[in-house]
Amino acid sequence: MQKHLDKALLDHERIVKGYKRKYSEDRKTRDGKRDWRTYEQRLALRIKTATRELVPVAEEAFSMIKISRPAGGRPREVPVPKCVVMLLIKDIFRLSNRKFANMLALFSAFTGIDISYKTVERIYSDELAKLTVHNMFLILAKKKGIRNADVSGDGTGYSLTITKHYRSERELELANIGKEDAGGDWREKKRDGQKRKCFVRSFALMDLGTGMYLGYGTSMSSEHEAYHEAMEMAGGMGTAIDSVRLDKLYSYQSVTDDFSEDTKIYVIPKKNATIKGSPAWKRIVRSYVADPFGHLSEYYKRNNSESGFSTDKRMCGWKIWQKRNDRIGTALMCKDLWHNLMLLG
Repeated sequence: MQKHLDKALLDHERIVKGYKRKYSEDRKTRDGKRDWRTYEQRLALRIKTATRELVPVAEEAFSMIKISRPAGGRPREVPVPKCVVMLLIKDIFRLSNRKFANMLALFSAFTGIDISYKTVERIYSDELAKLTVHNMFLILAKKKGIRNADVSGDGTGYSLTITKHYRSERELELANIGKEDAGGDWREKKRDGQKRKCFVRSFALMDLGTGMYLGYGTSMSSEHEAYHEAMEMAGGMGTAIDSVRLDKLYSYQSVTDDFSEDTKIYVIPKKNATIKGSPAWKRIVRSYVADPFGHLSEYYKRNNSESGFSTDKRMCGWKIWQKRNDRIGTALMCKDLWHNLMLLG
């Protein structure tokens, strides 16, 4: 088996080219069966559905929180569910705190809400608001009634500075791998003598059947940290994962420990991979060696995750305007929440 694995890994590029050529031909034959409703029509329908559900889901999510003792201090100017709705509206329109506060002032005759931009920023670190956003995510995922899921997982980055775009900087980093000047410059920049992060990592587990996220995680340091956070959330959803697809970053033998014995795992073994390991790892290698096209056809369903991130960034932007780590996490939660809201219909 080891000889067959070594041969398959050496021929990997040729196998991938053959698979992509076959996939391209198959795709041409499927085009006639597609639903050609326009993008604008689908988007309008999704926005209407999301708008109808936005306030009821926020109120239901807040009602799930049990407050043992009310906090002291000044009473809230705006109820927590409305605060969360404001953050979500602000996010999808890509408004700064000041512009959003000015917009609220213009519509205060209808909404009765007139607050400062500093108050808007503080909502991102409000514990009740963060818990409400988290509960909304759980409610939306459960509304689809997903009991068994075939999932794909992938990570991406959001920029914390307007001068650097994640995709271009990531391509530059990959191009510099192996060179002496490959450091951490793409991730950090100096400001007033201190290093500041340029990107924040996000990881999401997507159900391929519905396109909804079952778990998400964020990290200021590594994608692996975001991955484990997403796995922890998905584990609390009560959904059984039948199969999962992950990129080469997770192509190590211990990845099988993150899933049940019944879960089919589709990864591409690294060049130095061996057949030694757990029975679950041997099943992965056997699947890749025995039927490489079939294995790749499952593995490349991971592209749905990349498409999902692309949609999220086109809808809510690729820039995070918050500076504090806790507020950055809340801003990313809002983007993931919009992803699921748009798929309710």
